[in-house]
Amino acid sequence: MPPLGLFETSTLLAMLLIFLGAFVQTSIGFGLAIVSAPLLFHLSVEYIPTPICLVGLFISVITALKYRTNISIGGLKMALYARVPGSIVGGIILLYVSASMLSLALGVFVLMAVLISALPFRMEPTGKRMLVAGFLSGFMGTSSGIGGPPMALLLQHQDANNLRGNLSAFFVFSSIISLLVLMAVGRFTQQHLIMTIPLIPSAFLGYWSAMRCVKYLSKVWMRRCSLLLCAVSGSYAIWQGLF
Repeated sequence: MPPLGLFETSTLLAMLLIFLGAFVQTSIGFGLAIVSAPLLFHLSVEYIPTPICLVGLFISVITALKYRTNISIGGLKMALYARVPGSIVGGIILLYVSASMLSLALGVFVLMAVLISALPFRMEPTGKRMLVAGFLSGFMGTSSGIGGPPMALLLQHQDANNLRGNLSAFFVFSSIISLLVLMAVGRFTQQHLIMTIPLIPSAFLGYWSAMRCVKYLSKVWMRRCSLLLCAVSGSYAIWQGLF
């Protein structure tokens, strides 16, 4: 890793944000983009969505390997099918919609998901719901890098390790799909790869730190944190879109 003096202040701030995001994602199964993407956008619009997708792929791979025995690919099948068209729509949106309009729409989607999850009934991950969640995750993940909330809200009642394993496995495949679409629409370039390089060590440090703490995290705490993160993310995205 290069000496800190070689990094600009914006790069150091990006590394810090990625560290925090990777810590959260490793702890509760998702949250990398929710924690880091809104502020990364202010540092440089080029951080969103490609570099955040690349870092997300890295964290998802090592987390999925860690919890591979908890993964149920069959349960993710419908969401993965819907992820493809969702990603394509998200990629096309990037070509025609302004950043403020997209931020506003995504914020509304996230807050709607939080509201549904907070209702006093349990939403089971049926095939149709997995299709909807997969499509929304593809659309949101490819266009903004924030693809976790739809799937996390649907799977939030799973055992903690199952939640981490299944979300990570889903994000491995979905990140690859998003990156392929971003490449096709010209939003995945050599510049994005260069910007991602200093973020990878920070992401690994966040992962390593979280793995030392994960045994102390309860399922109830994880659910509350996931809802809070989604609410904060959605509210901030709306604020960005309006102001």
